[in-house]
Amino acid sequence: MHRIEWEKRNNHKGSIIWLTGLSGSGKTTLACEAERELAKREIRCVVIDGDRLRQGLNQDLGFAEEDRMENMRRAMEVAVMFLEKGFVVLVPMISPYESFRNYIRQQFQPNDYAEIYVKCSLETCEQRDPKGLYSKARAGEIKDFTGIDSPYELPMLSDMIIDTDQYPIEDSVRALVTFIESRINKIKMQ
Repeated sequence: MHRIEWEKRNNHKGSIIWLTGLSGSGKTTLACEAERELAKREIRCVVIDGDRLRQGLNQDLGFAEEDRMENMRRAMEVAVMFLEKGFVVLVPMISPYESFRNYIRQQFQPNDYAEIYVKCSLETCEQRDPKGLYSKARAGEIKDFTGIDSPYELPMLSDMIIDTDQYPIEDSVRALVTFIESRINKIKMQ
């Protein structure tokens, strides 16, 4: 079946929602909670988690700039497969480079892609440090860690900013789900 047939069957348009931000900003938590809420509304969705990709499909990649870009490119290709089946695809990845985020955006029609900046201060991310990565990076055990000894370039073209420093997860999820529904409802299949 073609994408339009899948979207008719799903009764909604597909879209890629790319969540970018520092490690510990809440990208994956936000994506997983949004996925749960969207599923309750019978919206077919999937989370393509950057950490899971690193453990499997992308385990051959390191953290040099070219490896990070290849990591994002592969995530994009996986997302496209779900988009072609009419899914809402949530992709939480650090995605540290503005130029490559823009490259990814350019691969899609405007209605098919949105970038969400999950804003959170480095201090808060380090306090949260759910995987202990910041402390390892500060101790020199991890090299090229984004925000410590590798840059995170702030997004200039985000379609939405969710400030997880300022708002609790419930409010952040509600805002994201509302944003997604407005995108897929604007172009909802009849």
